[in-house]
This record gives sequence, C-alpha cells and structure tokens, in this order.
Amino acid sequence: MSFELLNSLGKQRKPFLFICDYKLQKIEVILLDELEKADVEFKIKKNYAVKKHPHTLNSTPISFSSYKNKFNKVIEKIKSGETYILNLTQTTPIDSELSLSEMYKLANAEYKLRFKDEFVCFSPETFIKIKDNTIHTFPMKGTINAAKENAKEIILADEKELAEHIMIVDLLRNDLSIVAKNVKVEKFRYISEVNAGDKNLLQVSSHISGTLENDWHEKIGDILKSLLPAGSITGAPKRSTVKIIEEIESYERGFFSGVFGVYDGETVDSAVMIRFIEKNKINFSYKSGGGITLDSNVTSEYNELQDKIYLP
Repeated sequence: MSFELLNSLGKQRKPFLFICDYKLQKIEVILLDELEKADVEFKIKKNYAVKKHPHTLNSTPISFSSYKNKFNKVIEKIKSGETYILNLTQTTPIDSELSLSEMYKLANAEYKLRFKDEFVCFSPETFIKIKDNTIHTFPMKGTINAAKENAKEIILADEKELAEHIMIVDLLRNDLSIVAKNVKVEKFRYISEVNAGDKNLLQVSSHISGTLENDWHEKIGDILKSLLPAGSITGAPKRSTVKIIEEIESYERGFFSGVFGVYDGETVDSAVMIRFIEKNKINFSYKSGGGITLDSNVTSEYNELQDKIYLP
C-alpha cells in the first residue's frame, strides 16, 4: 500500500520523507510537516563542512574463518553461474558510550538519518535523484584508504575493481531503462573522498541518467518499486543474487541497505542506507560489506568490511 501512497502524495505534490527496508517489506512515509513528532531526523547536504570529533567505535568483528566460509560459498555460486557479483555483508557488534541521537549529530556525511531509537545511518552513496524530468543514479563501487601512496592510481588501475564497477554500472543502466528513456552513462569511474572517522577513503562512482515522462510525480512509488533493492548492494543478476544473499548471509539486513529519501514537491533526492548502526538489546551493531567477484581476495574483502566500520 505504501508505494501507492507515494504515488498519491506525489500527485498532490505533498513533500514527504520515505524510508524503505532492503526487502521492500516495510516502508515508512512521513509528511515533512509532521516530521518533528515522528522522532525522526534527516539531513541531505552536498557540501557539508567536516567537523572533527574524537569518538571511535570499538568493534568485535566476525572471525576470519567464519567470513572465509561465507566468502567461499559466494565464489562457488559465481563459478556455477548463479551470480557474477554479490555484495556480501555482515553485522559486527560495536561498543559506544554515545546514543543514536549523539551519533547522528556528530557524524559527517552527505546523507544522514536517525530513525527513532532504532538505527542511524550516514551514507556517502546517492540512490536516485530526480529533477526536471531527469533521473540520475550514482553507483559506488571501489574503496581505498586515501592515505595510501598513489591511492587514486591504484584503485583506478585495479582490474578486479574495474570489472566489479562495470558490472554494477551495467546493472544500474538496465534498471534505469525500466523506468526511463535515453539512459546513458554521463561519467564513468570518478573519485570522491569520504571522511571515515580517523581516516579518509577514496571511493569510485559513476553517473547514469535517463529521461522520465512528465507525469513522474504521480509514479514515484512505481519508480522506486521498479528499482529496488539497489543494485550496488545486491549484485548481478539481481533476482538470483538476492536469493543467494538470503541463503549465505544468515542474518536479517532489515533497513540496512534499503533506501531513504525526500520528495520536496518538485524533486527527489535519496540515498542507499549504508554506514549503518542499529541499536540492539545489549549495545549496537554495525552492518557493512563489499562486492565479491571471481577475482576477489578474501583477506582484502575481510579488511574492507572492517574498514567501513567507523563514525565519520
């Protein structure tokens, strides 16, 4: 029903915030003029000023042997032709003296969201933007520590990272073609620097666009339903890969790797919910991961999963 509600609100040009879980089973829709009483905070700001803070997160990562077991299962699925790239994620227990509200206020990120006393995310990855009948998406694949010597040259020259990025760009291009015409890659593999707490990361993205019909406002729900779950945090081909994720990850992603966004009556801006902290009964858990291809190295992927656990 919620996707139909988005269509209805778009037709009325009523501004709203939407939050959708990974499986498209739970969708929160909050009118912007009712946001305060909903105990939800969000911020979308492209050119934010980074404010340093001293807080770090103490994590207890999954053992390497457990991760390697899951990694090997993904490689088996790739070799059997059931998937070409799969985003393998895990949940990591973390300790922090901060509340979710305090984490939200401290975090430096283009997209920030605190949902009640349940979770907070601070995402560097745009899902879709819609403006003037044009839809844009910005798949992000490829991460390296910015402090590494020649980091930019290394990440762009890495053949495994290139192959992974090409597959995701192709998937997102095909996804956009479901809802838009004249789909094209505007910019392929550009670098952006992302604050990652006590370090900075370089991340590789591409820009894809397409043209929507004039009545897209009353089809916002249909557009989102057609594009979800996001290809960058599932894999390709999407349908079979989602089934494998369910089988191998052995935990519930919930809202992690879903999307949230805002419709202001004229435009849409949204993010993939990565860099994600969830409150549990004891303390908190951090959900993170990365794309696996046939050329992936298990140690590198295990380290990347840990590198993504931070309060930016």
